[in-house]
Amino acid sequence: MSGYAMKRFSVLLFAILCLGAPWLHAQAGDARPLAARVDARYNSMKSLRAEFTEIYSGNGVHRREGGTLLIKRPGKMRWDYTSPRKKLFVTSGNAAWFYVPGERQARKTPLKSLDDLRSPLRYLLGRTKLEKELHALSLAPDVAPVAGGSFVLRGVPVGMGNSVSQVLIEADNEGFMRRIAIVDLDGSTTEFRLANQQVNTPVRDAEFQFTPPAGVEVLQGKDVQP
Repeated sequence: MSGYAMKRFSVLLFAILCLGAPWLHAQAGDARPLAARVDARYNSMKSLRAEFTEIYSGNGVHRREGGTLLIKRPGKMRWDYTSPRKKLFVTSGNAAWFYVPGERQARKTPLKSLDDLRSPLRYLLGRTKLEKELHALSLAPDVAPVAGGSFVLRGVPVGMGNSVSQVLIEADNEGFMRRIAIVDLDGSTTEFRLANQQVNTPVRDAEFQFTPPAGVEVLQGKDVQP
């Protein structure tokens, strides 16, 4: 997970652009029931398993990574990066860990010290209300959805206006988030796409435990940025 992505990982948003859909000419106020649909989807879940793609573009850099995401309430996340190289980011209890297999160091930080709880996930963890998390929540009819039959929301994460210009969240009619794009003030964009989401499948607590391999040094700090 890129450092840019980690820092901005804290917010979600949707908008709609579905040809022929009644939302196409909707007013900003119509974003509320759509946001509530997404809230209901994730606030009712106990666990989530999905495939993810992370795309960063900005400052002359374009990077694409992917892997598997596991989430379990309360507060447990595991990002297994498999492409283009293996990496692990995991949170459980009061700590967050980042480790690259084969390296001699692992990084650990108190969960409360993470700037954004690595969240699009704060929302996926199922304890949120998008209307309260995003300033100026509205539909984004000017943003074309990646998937047909989706809507897109736009907003600015509360407390992040000094670093993030907007967040776009694409969701389908069932309330599943398909894409989350965080646009920084410098114009760089970190985008997460979710596919094959499986809700409430059995996920063991052991999946969120990390023990550094023998000989690996643990670096303590407030910033974990793969």
